[in-house]
Amino acid sequence: ICDWQGRMRSVIERPLSRGNQKVSLSALAYMFSELIQHCQSQIDKGEDLEKRLLECGYSVGLRVLELLSYREKGCKKEKGVIQVLNFVRTTVWKTLFGRQADDLQISNAKKNEYYIYDKSPVTCKYVSAPNSSRGAAYTAGIINGILDGADFPCEVKAVLSKDTRMVFVISFSQKVIDRESRQQ
Repeated sequence: ICDWQGRMRSVIERPLSRGNQKVSLSALAYMFSELIQHCQSQIDKGEDLEKRLLECGYSVGLRVLELLSYREKGCKKEKGVIQVLNFVRTTVWKTLFGRQADDLQISNAKKNEYYIYDKSPVTCKYVSAPNSSRGAAYTAGIINGILDGADFPCEVKAVLSKDTRMVFVISFSQKVIDRESRQQ
């Protein structure tokens, strides 16, 4: 590939192409089931499966943040909690799942806690109801990796709500809350 002056550009200088952004649901389901089987072969208890899926998702989240911050934002960093959570709810969700997450809410009880709602998470599509939060642990790991990589340390849990929506509970560290209060 040549630039506008006719010089050859290296692989590093070439733009990241978006290519075909759609992946078939059956291919995703197959890959995710293989990931779960692989994780199950390395654990003893069901709780360990959630922990293992969180770890796998975390490494994906770091890579997604790097790619999207370069592609979408020109390497600009979000400075506020709400801005970075909106980035996750919109841009990240569209890239990974083809649509935005349903809702983003702030906890009334705890000022360091936020919720992202998704009524039909892809990672839970073929998982039975009592175990669906285990499949969503992978997505929670992705969120955790993105936020930690953006310097917003937190813990993320996936919980099934009473109205059968998946809720990703994001609890930021005190460092983030202190930084946020100084910025305002």
